[in-house]
Amino acid sequence: MTRTARVAPQFSRLKLAVWGLALLGLLVPLVAMQFTSAVQWDAADFALLGGMFVGAGVAYEVVERLTADRRARIAIAGGLVFLVLLVWAEGAVGLFD
Repeated sequence: MTRTARVAPQFSRLKLAVWGLALLGLLVPLVAMQFTSAVQWDAADFALLGGMFVGAGVAYEVVERLTADRRARIAIAGGLVFLVLLVWAEGAVGLFD
């Protein structure tokens, strides 16, 4: 009887922490809506932010698999975080209006 090796997904504590922070980022406006009328999100807003978080996370996962250079990974991660925050701020207050 031969055994086949089962490949487990590679989730480090850092990856779990990052995805947890993304979830926390979705919870911030939800909690804020309970305390102030200044934050008025609907399902589409949460879906858009969730899509941005998932898209940035998947983009980083692809970069992580394609490069072994730590500096490149950090630069890409920083760029993705900046891009998500920029789009989020533009949607919230209209930075470029």
